Amino acid sequence: MTADQLCLLAAGLFFLTGLLTGVWKYLCIVRSPESQAPVYVDIAHRSSLMYAFSAILLREFLPYSPLSATGTLWAVAAPLLFFALAISTYVLHGLLRDTDNQLRAPHRLGQATLPALAIHGFMWLLVVAEIGGFALLFWGFLRSLG
Repeated sequence: MTADQLCLLAAGLFFLTGLLTGVWKYLCIVRSPESQAPVYVDIAHRSSLMYAFSAILLREFLPYSPLSATGTLWAVAAPLLFFALAISTYVLHGLLRDTDNQLRAPHRLGQATLPALAIHGFMWLLVVAEIGGFALLFWGFLRSLG
């Protein structure tokens, strides 16, 4: 699979997830006495749509990559993986309705409590993967300017 194909595949999956979670959000709103969806149902819906377009944005920077085809694939795979993991986490919290803030201690996952190190470690890996992957592509673009 090429980096281009991976970006399109991710964009399609994220967009479809956004559309499906939109239906879920709507059904929650209709059934709620407050006409409101659970926090993480809303976050899953919105983030899926935003990450779909983020995947397309990554694709737009592919021609400027300073890396080999394999390096470029890794540069886009890293942020796309963490986009997918974030969406999955939001969907899971939406299904479990176990928190309205996954970063607030104690870190709940259903009936379980997760160690702070796992949550914060994941967040720092996400930061490195998402920013690092895009920064490499953006650096290639900036080099092409002159």
